[in-house]
This record gives sequence, C-alpha cells and structure tokens, in this order.
Amino acid sequence: MERLWTIMRKEVYHIWRDPRTLGLILLLPGLLLILLGFGISGESQDLSMVVADLSKTDASRRYLDYYVASDDFEVVASAASEVEVLAFIDGGKAQVGLLIPEAFGRTLETGGTAEVQLYVNGSADPANVQTIQLKLSAIGQMASQTILVRRITHVGAATGLSLPIDTFVKTLYNPNGDRKLYIIPGLIPVILELQGLLLSALAIVKEREQGTMEQLIVTTIKPWELMLGKIIPYLVVSTFTLLSMLALSQLLFGITIAGSFWELLGLSLIFIVGSLGMGVLISNLAQSQMQAMYLAMFIVLIPSIILSGMIYPRDGMPWASLFYSELLPVTHYLTILRAIFLRGVGAAALWPSILPLIGLSIVYFVASIFVFRKRI
Repeated sequence: MERLWTIMRKEVYHIWRDPRTLGLILLLPGLLLILLGFGISGESQDLSMVVADLSKTDASRRYLDYYVASDDFEVVASAASEVEVLAFIDGGKAQVGLLIPEAFGRTLETGGTAEVQLYVNGSADPANVQTIQLKLSAIGQMASQTILVRRITHVGAATGLSLPIDTFVKTLYNPNGDRKLYIIPGLIPVILELQGLLLSALAIVKEREQGTMEQLIVTTIKPWELMLGKIIPYLVVSTFTLLSMLALSQLLFGITIAGSFWELLGLSLIFIVGSLGMGVLISNLAQSQMQAMYLAMFIVLIPSIILSGMIYPRDGMPWASLFYSELLPVTHYLTILRAIFLRGVGAAALWPSILPLIGLSIVYFVASIFVFRKRI
C-alpha cells in the first residue's frame, strides 16, 4: 500500500503542478455540456418555405395562412414558377416548397377540387423529413376540411363530401428515405476533420517535447514556411483519405456523386486546409501533447459532431450554439458536401457556404503563424 500511495501522490503532484491542464480538465467538460445541452433541439422548427402563389387570390392567401399560423414553417421567399421553387430548394435556401396553381381560386369558387403541390428537401435526416411530411399533410387536410365545412354551411350537403383540396407532397433527392444517403455524406467531413486535426494538433508540441524545436530555432526558416511545411504532408494524406472514402461510398454503399467531382475535390481541399490550420493553431497553444489532444477533442471534434448538423438539425438552436457552429469549418463543408453529393448542386449556388469555409481556412492558418514563436 505504501508503494501504491507513493505513486498516487506523485501523480497528484504532477497534475497540481500543471494548472493549465488542470483547468482544461475541470472547466471544458462543464462548458461543453452547457453548449451542447442547449444546442440540441432534436426537432426542426421554423422550417424555411418558398412559395409560388400563381393564383394570387384571397383563397390562395388564406390557404397559405394555415401553414404560416402553425409556427412550424416560415416563408423566406416568393417564387414565380415551379422552376424557381426547385432552384431555392436545390441551393439549400428553403427546406419546403409550396406551389399553388393559377386555377386554385377559380376551382374552389366553382365547387371543384383544387390541387396543391408541396416539395420537401429529402437530403435532410429521413426521420425529420418524415415528420415534415406529416405536418404538411396534416395542415393541408385541416385547411381542406375547413373549406368543406364552409361549403356545407352555405350550400348544403348536396355539394358532396369530397375534400375540396388535394395536397400532393413530393420528396426530392431521397424519396425512399434511405438513411445511408444521409449518414455517409455526413461521416466523410467528420472523419476528415478527425484525422487532419489530430495529426496536425501534435505537430509543433511534439517538436517541443522531443527537443527538436531547437534545431528549427537556429535555422532561417520563417514561421509561415514552418506552418506550411507541417501542413502539406498531412494535406496529401487527407486527400488520399478523401478519395478512398468516396470510392468506398460507391463500391460498398452504392452512393454516387450527383454533382461535379472536381468541384467537390477543390472545396474539400479548402476544408482540409482549414482543419489542418486549426490543428496547428491548437498545437501552438498547447504546452503538451495531452493538452493538444484535450483541446482538439473538447473544443473542435465533439462540437463538430453535435452542432454541425451531421446528426441533429441546426434549426432551432440558441444563438450561442449556432454562432459556435458557424466557427467550425465542418459546418459549412457538410452543407456543401451534401448539396453536391445528393442534390447535384453546382458551386455557383453554394457561395453562402463556400465563402465562410474559405474565410475560416485562411483565418486559422494565418492565426497559427502569428501564434507561433520561434522559441522552445
């Protein structure tokens, strides 16, 4: 027992003498719990909806009010045609599309049955997509039943008991709700970030612990050259990893890229550079490999899995969690990857996600240069 107590006391002293690591161990789990606890909503709220009201009548406006009044949908844009509705959904600007035909109001006035077309972005979580479909169908049926009751009240039962509005819900991109089409494109960004971040997070701090940093200090190498020299080898490794995962996605799961492979590759390289830049920045801030691993896991990797939209929808997140997720390159890359992979969207329609991805990649790489000091 005396020997055991000696080892335990030695380890306690070792932890106590490193207040920086002790602070990380004690503070980060609690902060992460608060951030993620409030950030996980589990259900999409205020779903974005684009509306093409070709009827432009009082009847069509009253019908649209049923969806707005439910608090589940928020009209973010108006479209002039079905093509524009689909373009909004393709670009990720709307989750739901509503197309009210030109003859809608006239058909209802004459006692006929009007048709309404609804579109749902099926590249989201199949469980959430199914919930959205049920909400849309329920609201459409409620609106139709209300109009039917009004008809019977004014005209009588002689008008018939058939519903005056037929609502058709069409799921785009993944109509069968295949969960692999949602999960696999979501795993690729996280795996790439996990590999790149952990490899680069140990780059500088490992030099310090091994004592080889002295050799770099006496050279004329510039900080940006050292950072770039650390990143490029891992960039090659991560690119090979990306290509292998894309090949496995097609061979094992039958998932092919609907959009441009070269656009996907180019944007992936930008994301990898950003992830590696974050890793090198953490390596510069940490004093030991343990600190580097702890910072990488609790500040980047776990929030990337929870807050990026890989598992849980980002709709309805509180502003703090949403703001934090915007600082993670994986959040924007995940949106880009799913858009190209599943919806076949071109880069021209993805600038709202591409620009933050480029900006974050540059910021993290430049920050790693400024934080680095040519000292042991």
